Amino acid sequence: MRVSSLALTLLACVAIAVPAAADDVMKTIGEIERLDPAFDELVPTDAKIEVLADGFEWSEGPVWMPKGFLLFSDIPNNRIVKYKPGHGTDVFMQPAGYTGMSKFEGHEPGTNGLAISPEGHLTMCCHGDRNITQMVDGERKVLVSHYEGKRLNSPNDLVYHSNGDLYFTDPPYGLPGGLNGKEAELDYCGVYRLGKDGKLTLLTKECPRPNGIALSPDEKTLYVADSQECHWKAFPVKEDGTLGESKMFYDASKWKGKRPGGSDGLKVDTNGNLWATGPGGVLVFNPEGKLLGRLSTGERTANCAFGPDGTIYLTADMYLCRVKTNAKGLIGSK
Repeated sequence: MRVSSLALTLLACVAIAVPAAADDVMKTIGEIERLDPAFDELVPTDAKIEVLADGFEWSEGPVWMPKGFLLFSDIPNNRIVKYKPGHGTDVFMQPAGYTGMSKFEGHEPGTNGLAISPEGHLTMCCHGDRNITQMVDGERKVLVSHYEGKRLNSPNDLVYHSNGDLYFTDPPYGLPGGLNGKEAELDYCGVYRLGKDGKLTLLTKECPRPNGIALSPDEKTLYVADSQECHWKAFPVKEDGTLGESKMFYDASKWKGKRPGGSDGLKVDTNGNLWATGPGGVLVFNPEGKLLGRLSTGERTANCAFGPDGTIYLTADMYLCRVKTNAKGLIGSK
């Protein structure tokens, strides 16, 4: 389905029926755990986990837009929500990840991960449509939907290389019935690279449930979260864009089931620190994989994104939150 720029403009003006706190009076949740002195350099000692809005069914995939606002997915409600500081939340796009005419049979029809292309286009992992779609001049353009003639499962998260290559994960969380369902066409979950030339390459299928994905500042390492195993792996990126042998970056399986949530979305700051959603909230690691601290929301925390002022935004179950930090997000990973 193609959505005109006029339709998108109208959608963007529809107020969402979700309470948004005023910026000067903030509700807070959870706590900030400091496990290493280096964490104090990243997160001020007076920082809090502030709630910006709530009432979402499952918030995911935040990205800061160059025009000064945040977009994020509300997956079960098949919509993208806009948050602008000082103005609260509005519906930006609905439908978002599923644009079919028939009733969607699964539970996660909407978009998941969102990213901005090097050209400035919003790029969306669409669960229900089982593709990655880009908005160009107000129109939906499908970038990829099949691998070797078979439909993808449900693209989940994505990150752009500075050369325009797009890396993404493809677990079955938005696929009705999962890999064993009647709609499945692939019998594995892959990590892929969509070249700027349009060629799709399967990079690895070693991760049972690949989820969040990010590149290091020098773009020589690709980090992939595995939500089934509850760990993160680091893959060397070769000159041709393919991946070398993986190494375990951090294994958080000891907390699986003991703290809410699992290994999901992640972002990297300009110093190479990983801000990765995992059991209990957002786990912050240095580039060597040492756990420095945790933004413990007390909720299942799906993803995060940096704003231009060092603020990190968190999508945590029904909440949209923020924490003021001293870090700076990578241009391609906001």
